[in-house]
Amino acid sequence: MMSTDITISVVGAGSMGGAIASGLAASGMVDARNISAYDPSPAALQALRDKDMTVYASLDGLVAAGSQVFLLAVKPQVLPQVLAEVAPLLPEGQLVVSIAAGVKLATIEAALPTAHVVRVMPNLPLQVLSGASAVSAGTKATAEEVELVRSLFAALGSAQVLTEAQLDVAGAVTGCGPAFFALFVDDLTRVGVRAGLPAKACRELVLATMRGVAMQLQEGGEHPRAYMEKVTSPGGTTAAALEAMEGDMFYACCDAIDAALARTKELAGD
Repeated sequence: MMSTDITISVVGAGSMGGAIASGLAASGMVDARNISAYDPSPAALQALRDKDMTVYASLDGLVAAGSQVFLLAVKPQVLPQVLAEVAPLLPEGQLVVSIAAGVKLATIEAALPTAHVVRVMPNLPLQVLSGASAVSAGTKATAEEVELVRSLFAALGSAQVLTEAQLDVAGAVTGCGPAFFALFVDDLTRVGVRAGLPAKACRELVLATMRGVAMQLQEGGEHPRAYMEKVTSPGGTTAAALEAMEGDMFYACCDAIDAALARTKELAGD
């Protein structure tokens, strides 16, 4: 399918919805003129209008315009209200994509009984076309529709089709992951400053290191453990540092993901 053939309507033009719309246009996957959006914030809509997208001041106006893909990019707490508003308006068989964390496919399908529903858990780096998205199909979504959704989000980085049971875990790992990495950058910078480095210079060095490691791991396809061995000399400084760090860091990650999954269940009402 040519990118110019795809039409997409976005409900919610905030940080994620706006980033998805802008990223799809910037990547060339979807023509900006084929993207429409609704958001209660005039400023959010203006940002998309400035990029040649069509914006609507009302949700029913967006639905009436029609599109191949109807993207729900609102917070989980807001989603029930949006579903109630659009349920009587959507055409039968409409492909609906939700990025609301914790809201199950069954819940959305119950609210939109004629829709073909797909859930996606993306993360914020899609703003720079380097996101990570997990995709899961509802009971009525066809293989072609799932592949369409996967390809849309693959244009914004990496997109993997998973079961819904795996989706929440992927959402916790990749959705929270950017904050984890930012925290590590901040902590490593603070440690460097504590040991005598200038803050700005240290942060730039840490960011360059993180970017370089990510590129090497991705392009080389090397297992992280094998990569660690390359930079760890027997009895050297890295070996000593890893010994001090690794155990606590692993269990901190376990606790963090467990906490994120517990909150996901709370949002879903489980």
